Amino acid sequence: MSETKGHFSPWRFCVAPMMEWTDRHYRVLARLHSRHVRLYTEMVTSAAVIHGDRDRLLGFDETEHPLAVQLGGSDPDALAKAAEICAAYGYDEINLNVGCPSDRVQNGAFGACLMREPDLVAACVQAMKAAVALPVTVKCRIGVDDQEPRAALFEIAEKCGEAGVDALIVHARKAWLKGLSPRENRDVPPLDYPLVHELKRALPAVPIAINGGLENFPAYRAQLEGLDGVMVGRAAYHDFSQLIDVDPILFGEAPPHENARAAVEAFLPYVERKLGEGVRLADITRHMLGLFAGRPGARAFRRHLATEAVRRGAGPEVVRDALRELDRTWRDFPNVRAETDNDSP
Repeated sequence: MSETKGHFSPWRFCVAPMMEWTDRHYRVLARLHSRHVRLYTEMVTSAAVIHGDRDRLLGFDETEHPLAVQLGGSDPDALAKAAEICAAYGYDEINLNVGCPSDRVQNGAFGACLMREPDLVAACVQAMKAAVALPVTVKCRIGVDDQEPRAALFEIAEKCGEAGVDALIVHARKAWLKGLSPRENRDVPPLDYPLVHELKRALPAVPIAINGGLENFPAYRAQLEGLDGVMVGRAAYHDFSQLIDVDPILFGEAPPHENARAAVEAFLPYVERKLGEGVRLADITRHMLGLFAGRPGARAFRRHLATEAVRRGAGPEVVRDALRELDRTWRDFPNVRAETDNDSP
């Protein structure tokens, strides 16, 4: 999409909400790689927000902004109440999950099941919009099971638009509620990018981002020709070099740190603070294993973290020692660091 430099859609580059992956530790590390990437929490149900341990479920570090919370649920009143609670915590966006096909969400009659309930989804959006001043967005599929994708997607999008939805994030695959696991649902159903572009042409006033199968900057740029944003999942999680390139390539600005190694140094005070709060080091460093992916020294860095961070009493020196393993490679091969600092897709 053609945009004036410096005036970009808030959803230009998003990291997808991923259970067990996009927790607060990952998000802080991601933010140290990019000022502009839009981060999403793991999905949390409206019931958990209302009745559960809110600080554990919703707490986040102030450095994570811009940050959206993804809610799961199908009761408009409960979602409105949960949205109010999330707004009070300081989130920048409320996102409704209309795409997850797991047994858990099917048993709760939300997630991708809601693709069959466009009126209910619109009612949920309307209730949340009435409850909070934040943007309310929907992440959906292009259909489920035997639904005809164009009819299913256009109906839910149009009704959400009428309800005042602030953006739609479309995973450009169907979800099969029976017969495929959640993992298979990320890969097996075929992608239909043109359908999402057709939807944007039909609803030009609604910001639309696309998700599914996107892995590199040429692919992101191709989708941004016509759409307002891309949402990237596993590629952004496993390869932090993607995140450090987002700001210069898609926003025309320098990243917060010159390279991933500098970002790790900046991450250490957070690590030390969390260890002081009783967090296990391995719960933080498990998100760091994708750092320096494909670069010389990455294997030694990863191996040290994987073996040492799980030990009882492991502290921040484990991360520092892992960086020394990386530095040793860069010292032994002087051209490596220059190539690493300047590498871009």
